[in-house]
Amino acid sequence: MVRVPSLTLAAAGAALLAPAALPAPATAVPPPGRSAARGEHAVPGEHAVPGEHAAHGERAAGGEREAGGEHAASGEHAAGEGRAVTAADLLARVRVCKQVSRGRFRTDAGNSATVPVCGTRDAVFWKADLDVDCDGRPTARCNRRTDPLFAAATAFQQSDGRHLSAERLPYIVVPAPSHRWNPRRYGVHGGSVAAVVYRDRVRYAIVGDTGPRDIIGEASYATARALGIRPDPRTGGAPSGVTYIVFRNSRVSPVEGRAAAAVVMGQRLARRFVGKD
Repeated sequence: MVRVPSLTLAAAGAALLAPAALPAPATAVPPPGRSAARGEHAVPGEHAVPGEHAAHGERAAGGEREAGGEHAASGEHAAGEGRAVTAADLLARVRVCKQVSRGRFRTDAGNSATVPVCGTRDAVFWKADLDVDCDGRPTARCNRRTDPLFAAATAFQQSDGRHLSAERLPYIVVPAPSHRWNPRRYGVHGGSVAAVVYRDRVRYAIVGDTGPRDIIGEASYATARALGIRPDPRTGGAPSGVTYIVFRNSRVSPVEGRAAAAVVMGQRLARRFVGKD
């Protein structure tokens, strides 16, 4: 898995954050570059489909510290325990791909473009590798010493304007909007809720960063750790076998310290997605 320098401009993050109408129903080797976006800012006042926001008063345990912990990301104490959707449930649901991207994506620079973005009425998904994104606010495990390609920026920011913490917040990276695929047209924005599947594990995250327009398959340090994947930004990640499912027009807001809220919402949306409601 090779991260490459980002081709994303500030406008790309803004485009993902801008409101848009949903269309009619209808992927580890030491990285030579970085795929995260730089210095993009959220547009205040954006709204998703009513009922899919995490309420600001919704209880999230522990704030920022716990939000980054594996326990919060795992969803072991989320609402709906006992009816949890399994990895097998989700993988069965995404077995058939109805391609919604105009082209396919590379998992790493220099690879062939083999990964389509697929879609259903409720979600978009892809199957790729997992490169470890350590960008965002510097922390003990994500900084210029631990990652020579570290950048103290993410495409989307907290409500206070600070960049996200890759070590603490489970998030995934989506390609910047392009003619190949525009996430915004499919209800995918900063803060959208995602289910990430690896082997027999399901973990919930948000969309927190954007990468190159032609590369797919990247997630934060916290996401990799929660999935049992080595999170080292130099040598970690998974070369294949990771499935990313983003629930259309979902949103956790504000994103900071909301890992528990993403789990609650993610489990509810996953149950609906696989028909367990």
